[in-house]
Amino acid sequence: MLDRLPFLIGLRYVRAKRRNHFISFISMTSMLGLMLGVAVLILVLSVMNGFDHELRTRVLGMVPHTRIEQPQGMSDWKPLAERLTQREHVLAAAPYIEQQGMFSVGGRNEGGLVWGVDPDYEKRVSIIAQHMPQGSLDDLTPGDWNIVLGDLLARNLGVGVGDQVTLLVPEASITPGGVFPRLKRFTVSGIFKVGADIDARLAYANIQDMQTLARMGDNVGGLRLKLDDLFLASELTRDIVQELGYGYRGIDWTYTHGNLFQAIQMEKRMIGLLLMVIVAVAAFNIVSTLVMVVTDKHADIAILRTIGATPRTIMGIFIVQGMTIGLIGIVIGVILGIVLALSVSDIIAGFEALTGIQFLDPNVYFISYLPSQLQWSDVGIIVAAAFGLSFLSTLYPAWRAARVQPAEVLRYE
Repeated sequence: MLDRLPFLIGLRYVRAKRRNHFISFISMTSMLGLMLGVAVLILVLSVMNGFDHELRTRVLGMVPHTRIEQPQGMSDWKPLAERLTQREHVLAAAPYIEQQGMFSVGGRNEGGLVWGVDPDYEKRVSIIAQHMPQGSLDDLTPGDWNIVLGDLLARNLGVGVGDQVTLLVPEASITPGGVFPRLKRFTVSGIFKVGADIDARLAYANIQDMQTLARMGDNVGGLRLKLDDLFLASELTRDIVQELGYGYRGIDWTYTHGNLFQAIQMEKRMIGLLLMVIVAVAAFNIVSTLVMVVTDKHADIAILRTIGATPRTIMGIFIVQGMTIGLIGIVIGVILGIVLALSVSDIIAGFEALTGIQFLDPNVYFISYLPSQLQWSDVGIIVAAAFGLSFLSTLYPAWRAARVQPAEVLRYE
């Protein structure tokens, strides 16, 4: 019975209506603070996880994991592609030509990047084929001068499938009439949409058409490699370049998007630490609650001591009371945080549709919607941290209660 005594009395103190309403108010404030702190922490970390996931799957699914290039272009790229795909961690290789240019349609001009690709090879290293609401990558046949535009690029130019766009490349052609920029008219055969900033600046054309436009003959700009582990890109690129020797260079995704990935990871850690401070403040509010409860229950403590309760039992009573307050706040906060984390994308999308306000501009951010990915490991860490802080906040008031001297209290009763 004595073993159960701290739980029975501690839970009774939580349920009891207190004469001091200020103590009840502080208890409720502590509980609400823990609830909101835990819920917001789960929600924010889930959103940061969503950004991280979208960067890996969408943006890094479109841009090369790593590229192997030669300054003057590659002439005999197929044997090299077969050789590289036999390496560990390399899943596929595809040739490409990269060309900066200016798109022009009816007085509208937009800068962009054109990738000359072979559709059969490109499907092995890119997710573009799964994100084409209009047209197909197979429409990029040699000699037809077709082009696939990003959704935002097509909207900015005011074109759709079947329309024509003129591409001006930054290389001059000298003619008897003077110096003119090199240009070519393409037919829009498809539109892709991945919900990222590349929708506004990227286009695809057939590699043979781009070889003709760039006057490269049979050469390609380089090979694009798809890896099974993105975090091995730098090391693997360095090893490949060292193995191939002089005349080759490698560029991996950390040069183009690595700073964005590192920023997301740093922001996740910093925001997590800052929000944990909110949880800590709410948890340590339990200290003030229990100190006032101990003061209010001096007579009860003295009576319990006189009938045989040990200091350890008295400590247990107030630890149970404080942990119960903390546990209720944590449980409600976890449930609220999980619900918000699973539905925040739909909530924001509905609000955007209702008000016409776009929270994330793809021209500024790398995606156009608010992602969220709940990770149970984060929930576990948050619960453990909040539970630990709640436990620590009960120790001092419980120790104070255990040091109450029955004779001193009962002398004035």
